Amino acid sequence: VQLQACGGGLVQAGGSLRLSCVVSGTIFNVNALGWYRQAPGKQRELVAGILSSGSTTYADSVKGRFAISRDNAKNTVYLQMNSLKPEDTGVYYCNRKRAYDTRALDAWGQGTQVTVSS
Repeated sequence: VQLQACGGGLVQAGGSLRLSCVVSGTIFNVNALGWYRQAPGKQRELVAGILSSGSTTYADSVKGRFAISRDNAKNTVYLQMNSLKPEDTGVYYCNRKRAYDTRALDAWGQGTQVTVSS
């Protein structure tokens, strides 16, 4: 499975970014997917997940600000990030996951850096 995320950048607090991740080498539409974040000096954490059904879950820290979605025709998962805060800074990765588990299934692919300035 190959995972390639993009769309990160430098943004001021309160701004928005939309991340994309193309997933190849698997039957995309049957997989649960997640966006993970690794902040400087911290462990990687799951911030948003989406089931094959389209049902979504979010970490409390991003609830109401981030939205995960998927386009099965394009084998792509998205993360719309609004009202960004400096604490959202980190490298963002996508990965497959089990439906009701936070753990990622595959080796990490290319992440995308998000930097939020105050």
